[in-house]
Amino acid sequence: MSGYVGILVSDPLLQNQFTQVELRSLKTHFMSMRRESGRVTLGELASKMSRLKVVGENLTEEERASFIHDFYPDHHDHDDVDFELFLRVYLELQAHASARTGSNTKNSSAFLKAATTTLLHTISQSEKASYVAHINNYLAEDQFLKQYLPIDPSTNDLFEIAKDGVLLCKLINVAVPGTIDDRAVNTKRVLNPWERNENHTLCLNSAKAIGCTVVNIGTQDFIEGRRHLVLGVISQIIKIQLLADLNLKKTPQLVELVDDSKDVEELMSLPPEKILLRWMNFQLKKAGYKKIVTNFSSDIKDGEAYAHLLNVLAPEHSHQSTLAAKNPLERAKLVLEHADRMGCKRYLTAKDIVEGSPNLNLAFVAHIFQHRNGLSTQTKQISFLETLPDDALVSREERAFRLWMNSLGNSTYINNVFEDLRNGWVLLETLDKVSPGIVNWKIANKPPIKMPFRKVENCNQVVKIGKQLKFSLVNVAGNDIVQGNKKLILAYLWQLMRCNILQLLKNLRFHSHGKEITDVDILEWANSKVSNSGSQSRMDSFKDKRLSDGIFFLELLSSVQPRAVNWSLVTKGITDEAKKMNATYIISIARKLGCSIFLLPEDITEVNQKMILTLTASIMYWFLKQPVEERPSGTSDSESGSQSETISNSTIDDSASESSIEENGNM
Repeated sequence: MSGYVGILVSDPLLQNQFTQVELRSLKTHFMSMRRESGRVTLGELASKMSRLKVVGENLTEEERASFIHDFYPDHHDHDDVDFELFLRVYLELQAHASARTGSNTKNSSAFLKAATTTLLHTISQSEKASYVAHINNYLAEDQFLKQYLPIDPSTNDLFEIAKDGVLLCKLINVAVPGTIDDRAVNTKRVLNPWERNENHTLCLNSAKAIGCTVVNIGTQDFIEGRRHLVLGVISQIIKIQLLADLNLKKTPQLVELVDDSKDVEELMSLPPEKILLRWMNFQLKKAGYKKIVTNFSSDIKDGEAYAHLLNVLAPEHSHQSTLAAKNPLERAKLVLEHADRMGCKRYLTAKDIVEGSPNLNLAFVAHIFQHRNGLSTQTKQISFLETLPDDALVSREERAFRLWMNSLGNSTYINNVFEDLRNGWVLLETLDKVSPGIVNWKIANKPPIKMPFRKVENCNQVVKIGKQLKFSLVNVAGNDIVQGNKKLILAYLWQLMRCNILQLLKNLRFHSHGKEITDVDILEWANSKVSNSGSQSRMDSFKDKRLSDGIFFLELLSSVQPRAVNWSLVTKGITDEAKKMNATYIISIARKLGCSIFLLPEDITEVNQKMILTLTASIMYWFLKQPVEERPSGTSDSESGSQSETISNSTIDDSASESSIEENGNM
């Protein structure tokens, strides 16, 4: 970032966030800051931005500094700031301040949604090299990708190969096996633009479905090989893969980290990164290390924590010179040599340790955990886990609602709905996205919330708004959410998710005169589409057991897009295995078309009424968004729903700058 500090704005996406008057005013502020010392550094921004109205009035200097540090963890306080970066920081802080006050300041919403993915147009060469090595290792045997691998990390070949979408689809399946049905991926040697776009649509919707944040990223970003966006998605996919074992289901030995059942419940609700930190500190305590590691950046820069950790996990490979080393870089090199002797692949260099690269250090520690976690298998503790309730349906629904809420671009990433929603804030954010303006932000309490009654106040407003939206909330109070009542939270989230898709469908109908869309409308639309395509299949309800073989949904998908389904790949759906194959294919085909859905194959084979409704509604929503001229021939407006209507001419816009709640609000 050092070097010439310009005052030009070359990024059109950034330019569009301001009027010319605003740009001139901000440029004046920036030039004034620069005149004081001849330059503006990242470390000075927090104090210097106190002069700016929204940012200065609503955020303290400490809050601004913390926010900037969180957004730019790989940069240093002494780095020079040019005018573009100044504008980006200003927009981020403005969005943060607006979210706190509940105001809907112009410009803030787009950047609030974009904040996690698109703001910094630089890429880390160390991260790129590390992720390329990961891809070369895990996809080396893939039959289709063999012709392209290994990728040379010193080139930009990664971004060229990613342009067809196949690589990212394959990487998602490595991270969460079975997410994408290979039969749905277009894998010809040379893809036409349509096929390439389908692959990226499938990739983006599948990335959302495993927990990636892809708000404000479109297929065009991948086709054009926008490196910071491609690398950002790859980083998230790899992180999900590396942290997959950090839960009690996959690694029951983690109960060794806690003392009693209450602590186990707390452990189960923690995000994987927090569990990894707890595990690391558990091992460091054994080693006699006195400090507590709270992050994967500044706390491990000197390499001492790593030296103690590896000594405890693999004492047979330890070397006294590691801890004796005076120079942190030298110690970091010895740490990596120790890791090599253990058989651990490197995700980082000694320089990355010393510079505190958070992503690469997290990957490194997660890999060590996968390779050798140093936990014992105590029968007493493992048997305790068997007494915990394991409701598969509750678990699947919690997952679907969690991923859906995360896809909306809320300020907080949800790891567990039963824990992370208890203060009411994210629920209020989601309600505001589903029904803009419905939340009274003046009486909302923003986290961190120390006083319990403040959480109750937020949740009381959540319940009140639910009643306004005609949710069934008999005998439900805000305190039920604060207490983490699983049954009530799931019931509320289902009604919120359903309300969202019905609202989106309603908004597409120009001539419905505000008529509410009902479940019956969706059912009738689906049956009408399948019937008009010449099939005898139909569903009597969203819990019709005949749906378990998947044939009806394949016919529905084929009716809205005839080329979507390759019928030679479809099974008759007689055996359980054949049903699951069809269900997996259905989900991937729907995502490939553009449906953002979060159900699992089991939801189709077991005919989960709620998830079947969201699947049908999402296909309907996708179809109604298509311009009439792009629909299959023979489709009339009257076939599109139970009432005569005119379809909105809005099309799905793939550009990152045009993302909206509609695109992110599907199921």
